[in-house]
Parts: sequence; structure tokens; C-alpha cells
Amino acid sequence: MNLLVTGAFAWTRDELNELKILGHEVIFMQQEKEKLPCSPEWVEGIIGNGIFLSHPIEKFTSLRYIQLTSAGFDRVPMDYVKAHNIQIHNARGVYSIPMAEFAICGVLNLYKQSLFFMKNQEEHQWEKHRGLMELSGKTVCIVGCGSVGTECAKRFKAFGCKVIGIDRVPYASEDFEGMYLLSDLEEKLKCSDVVVLTLPLTEKTYHIMNADKLETMKKGAVLVNIARGAVVDEEALVKVVKNRLAGVVLDVFEGEPLSRTNQLWNMENVIITPHNSFVGDGNHQRMLEVIFRNLEEQE
Repeated sequence: MNLLVTGAFAWTRDELNELKILGHEVIFMQQEKEKLPCSPEWVEGIIGNGIFLSHPIEKFTSLRYIQLTSAGFDRVPMDYVKAHNIQIHNARGVYSIPMAEFAICGVLNLYKQSLFFMKNQEEHQWEKHRGLMELSGKTVCIVGCGSVGTECAKRFKAFGCKVIGIDRVPYASEDFEGMYLLSDLEEKLKCSDVVVLTLPLTEKTYHIMNADKLETMKKGAVLVNIARGAVVDEEALVKVVKNRLAGVVLDVFEGEPLSRTNQLWNMENVIITPHNSFVGDGNHQRMLEVIFRNLEEQE
């Protein structure tokens, strides 16, 4: 297969050679925004991420295979892909472990008042805090029960939490005490101490956490968003953080990078990271395994 491979994944020379050993013709381009290093008609398969944001998919008239290095499909014109029977794979499972660990870390940082102790350490100040909380016994609602959501469920369960799930298509799983429809979300928000968003961004999930849903959340709850920024109405969130939630962990935003003037930066009960939750030292090997397994299966 004629493969166009991009720098969306940090390939080594040996790894690119392995693709060639398997019988593929390989052309590499580092930056997906750059001019194509080959004729688009030559390309039968693409391994990349956001290449179609700069190069319309319609130009790739021989395209029959796509391997994304991202978990989401939101950078790909999926209607076109389906209409032309193009085989497509995402990075399912590659980033789930670091993202789940990140969700746990964020909630624990809020529950254990890490910012308070960090500030005191900087000032060499010895002061106890009597408001630390425990994860054990808390109800955690995971919205989106795919690979990331499942890994989150495993870890919260290990801390003694009651874990429930919300998904478009509920299924039985030993990792969740119960799984419910998206239409049940509002009811489950009322009794959840922690809400973790891991669902994909679609027309139906855009601003799924709107003002009404945010106001429905249990007072003193924690919200974690490691999905896509636009699943949360940020303007509504700013208001709720001030008077209802114990804290918010945000790794994704509607506009990235987050504006330096955004109010969220200055809120002490908000943890902000720059779309970084997916990073982990095991990602590279997991991504390689996904790439080569999918290529082998399509042959």
C-alpha cells in the first residue's frame, strides 16, 4: 500500500523501515500543514492526525485506509469516509491509561488541598488543613464509557468509589455498578460527588454540560473534563464554579490555547492543564502496536 505517514507520531527511522519491510511504499512528511511531498492521487493510506484540516480529503482519490494517531474522529470528514468506504482506525486504548491517571490525580489534588500545601511550602509555613476529603465511599459518574472511561472506572473503583456510567449505548461491565443512557444524565448528576467527562464531541454532545446540567450537579461536587472542551459551556461553568462546585479539573477548552484573560485562570478551585492529560511514557509503544496490528488485519 502507498502510505503517507506524518509527524503526528514520533517515528524512528527503524520504525519507518519496518513499514517498508512489510511491503508498503512509504513517504514521510513532518508537518501536516506543509505542502504534500507526493501527488495526493498516489496515496492509498494515511497514518496521521489532522492532515485533512490542511489538505481536503477529496484530493486523495485513491485513499482507502486511514490510521489516526488521535482517539477522536472530529478532525476527519466522517460523512465522506463512510460514503467512500474508507477503512478508518483511531488510537483507541493508546491514551486511556495516562488520561485515567490524570483524572484521579486531579480529583486527589483538590480533595487533599495540594495548592494550599504547595503555597505554604513556598513560604516555609507550617499550617495544618482540616478540610481534606477522601475518595473512598464517593459516587463517581463517568460520562462516556469507552476505553478512557473504562480505565477511569477501574481506578476510581480501586479507591473504594461507587462508579456509575453514562453512555449512548449502555452495556454490562464489571467496572461499573450501573450504566445508564444519556437521557439519565441529569438525574445521576444530582447524586454524584465526582463527574468525569470522557465522551466524544458530536452534535449531540456539544455543550451537553450546559447551565441547567451544571446547576443540577450535587453541591460540592468535582467536575473533570478530559474529553473535548466544547462538551462544557464554559461561560455557564464560570458561574457554577463560584457558588456550587468544590472544584473543576480542566484539560481541554473550547478555544485553545486558553486566553490569558480567561477568568478560570484565577480561580483557586480550578486546575488547568494545556490539553496534556493524554501524555504518558507508554504511549509510543501502544500506538505502534495499534498501527501495525491494524495494517496486518487489513491485508
